[in-house]
Amino acid sequence: MFKRAFFHGLVAAALAAIAGIIYNRIYYFATETDFSKIINVGSIIGISVLVCMVATFIYFGLIKWLGRTGEIIFSFLFSIISFACVMIPISISLPLDIKSPEIFPGLAVPMVFFPAIAWYTVKPLFTGKE
Repeated sequence: MFKRAFFHGLVAAALAAIAGIIYNRIYYFATETDFSKIINVGSIIGISVLVCMVATFIYFGLIKWLGRTGEIIFSFLFSIISFACVMIPISISLPLDIKSPEIFPGLAVPMVFFPAIAWYTVKPLFTGKE
């Protein structure tokens, strides 16, 4: 059971990281504003892996402890926490040498949802009987 949850987290992390990197490049070419001092490939991959692995351990714990109800609670918590985390890129104060800091939330806010979207996207691959 843990092996399945672990691979679910890894695949979701990889998908979230790929989506984040692609979105970062698209945003750069659309706005011609470089936020690589704040968000770069390494930080996108690191945050994606961290969030999805923490989600994996919470998911596994809730499933073991509460069964089917744990899955419902996890989905609710993951969604609510993702929405709450939108405040992080909105409230961050950027260094003064960054060009166009007012458009930074346009880059970072959608990325907050990538781990949850990736988790729910690959979930059908990892459901089934043990």
